[in-house]
This record gives sequence, C-alpha cells and structure tokens, in this order.
Amino acid sequence: MSEENQEIKDVNGVDASRLLSFIEKIERLEEEKKAIQSDIKDVFDEAKSANFDVKAMKEIIKLRKKDDMERQEEDFMLDTYKTALGMV
Repeated sequence: MSEENQEIKDVNGVDASRLLSFIEKIERLEEEKKAIQSDIKDVFDEAKSANFDVKAMKEIIKLRKKDDMERQEEDFMLDTYKTALGMV
C-alpha cells in the first residue's frame, strides 16, 4: 500500500474508510426514513378523508408512548397551570 493510500485510510488517527461506511449507512437510513414518513403521511391523509381528527390522533400517539405515571404527572402540571391562569 502506498503512503498516499494510507493517508486516505487514516487521517490524523481517523479511519476514513470506516467513517465513510458510517456516513453512507446513515444516508441510506435517512432515505428509508423519508419513505416511512411519506407512508405515515399517507395514513394520516386516509384517516382525515375518513373524517378522523388527525391532530387528536397525533396527540393520542404521543400519549401512548408514555407510561401511566408520566401521563399523570403531565396532567397534574397542566391542570395546575390552567388553574393558576384561571383557565378552569
């Protein structure tokens, strides 16, 4: 291996070929993510056309990701703040 090729493979202690491998993998995953996001948008569009409230569905999805204790703590804080602002 020539010295020039070695510099490409190892630059200041950085394994360039391994770095490139990670970068390319992330780029592929980003493309897959775009495709999945497009699929999710299509499902929301379908739900909207069936007269479902997409905003409410997104909120339900966020809530389902949390455990019961986390939801209760959030609800308590929201109720406390709403009461403090006279919104209840």
